[in-house]
Amino acid sequence: MSRPEITQRDLRQRSKEIMDAVEGGQSFTVTRDGHEVGELIPLRRRRRFVDRDGFAAMSRHAATVDVDAFRADQTATADHDLVDP
Repeated sequence: MSRPEITQRDLRQRSKEIMDAVEGGQSFTVTRDGHEVGELIPLRRRRRFVDRDGFAAMSRHAATVDVDAFRADQTATADHDLVDP
């Protein structure tokens, strides 16, 4: 997927409009004298802290884990011949 190209002059003259678009998720390739010189891409959103109650609320609809089946899977895939030096 190619990014829309903007010139250095466009960036200078329309910086608010362009930066608003970047903030909204749009990416651009910046050119100078017809040559690509850089990319403007949105930063990944940092994860926010989720408190205990929020985590519990999100987890209510999570799939149930069968602990015995989980342990059996771990045992079946473990390297039983591994020696601790």
